[in-house]
Amino acid sequence: MSVTKRTSKNVLLDTALKNFYGAAEEMGLEDGLVEILSRPERAISVSLPVAMDDGSIRVFEGYRVQHSTALGPAKGGFRYHPDVDLEECEALGSLMTWKCSLAGIPYGGGKGGVSCDPLELSTSERERLTRTFAARIAPIVGEWTDIPAPDVNTGAAEMIWFMDTISKMHGKLEPGIVTGKPISIWGSKGRTAATGVGVATCIKELLETEKADVKGARLIIQGFGNVGTYAAKTMDEFGAKIVGISDVTGGYYAPDGIDVKKAFDHVTNHPKKMLEGYSQPGMTKVSGEEILLVDADVLAPCALEGAVNAKNAGSIKARYIVEGANGPVTPEADAILEPKGVIVVPDFLANSGGVIGSYFEWVQNLNGYFWTEEEYNNRLIPIMTDNFYRVWNYSKEHDVKMRRAAFLVAIKRVADAVKMRGTFL
Repeated sequence: MSVTKRTSKNVLLDTALKNFYGAAEEMGLEDGLVEILSRPERAISVSLPVAMDDGSIRVFEGYRVQHSTALGPAKGGFRYHPDVDLEECEALGSLMTWKCSLAGIPYGGGKGGVSCDPLELSTSERERLTRTFAARIAPIVGEWTDIPAPDVNTGAAEMIWFMDTISKMHGKLEPGIVTGKPISIWGSKGRTAATGVGVATCIKELLETEKADVKGARLIIQGFGNVGTYAAKTMDEFGAKIVGISDVTGGYYAPDGIDVKKAFDHVTNHPKKMLEGYSQPGMTKVSGEEILLVDADVLAPCALEGAVNAKNAGSIKARYIVEGANGPVTPEADAILEPKGVIVVPDFLANSGGVIGSYFEWVQNLNGYFWTEEEYNNRLIPIMTDNFYRVWNYSKEHDVKMRRAAFLVAIKRVADAVKMRGTFL
């Protein structure tokens, strides 16, 4: 490979680039395709003036990146978080490209967000921020162009505000412009749980493939938001034992098993949707870092990127890691975990249930016909299972780790599309 490799001080983007270049070199991808696919097609920054409740004006910075549209419209969420910047959105957008490709759905990859602390914003301020963000990026989004979705600290309310703003600007209802909407307004039954169900499906298939019992398997779920809660609930239904959970308030460890239903109800009823104040007999409160190091069969990091890194990877006791979050295991951590024999199911395979579910919602929106939750899951779980075994079998046949196998499978599909479509515009 004779191209000059890009690097970044942003950990997530640097990780994404290293993984891409490594896979591209291994598969012998032509230099021109390497150059194209290592850069986003479009990246924009927008300033968002918002009238605050006290009458003042604050200007927030927003971003939207379309990494690739070779396979279809860009697909990816937008998040509200103080650390959001353009490079993070580029990294996450590239992961969405590979995730959609691997899932076999007709989408490219995109990502966006606003640099803000959502906990400091009232509901009305969040609405004004979301509507301003929608208006500023309106020229580049659309049902067949770029389809946002919920991400960190955004949800159904933000999707409705986004959809309503664009629809009013265009003078017609455009429900397919975002996914993750509430069921009552063009949403899809099953979508809320889809990412967590997908993570749980990968955990189940991994354990069964490894001839390990799913029933009684000990799990740590780091992050108890949308993904973590439904992954925990689904694995609990499979008979697994969730021994540790966590969120920003810390870790909660119960060697005899967390009462998942009780924890879920606690978070649902908490004003800030947190585990803060949760308790049960036999449970110990630990730090968010300590919960990662608990003795368990499976660790499912379902929070933010970089949770498993060079500092703590050597102390990880779990035999398997299934990445519910985007980029939770750094390349340095991968290098430490590999000689320990830890099997890592990569993010854009494990958490692809969300984007597959989004695809289902989009299809229903375009057709104006909706499925039952049973129909939804009957389509989702077989796709997740097939994708898991496609990557697993490739990794065994070519003697590569699952992350590399997933990249090789996903990159080839996008590269083939770029070659067929050409490089015009």
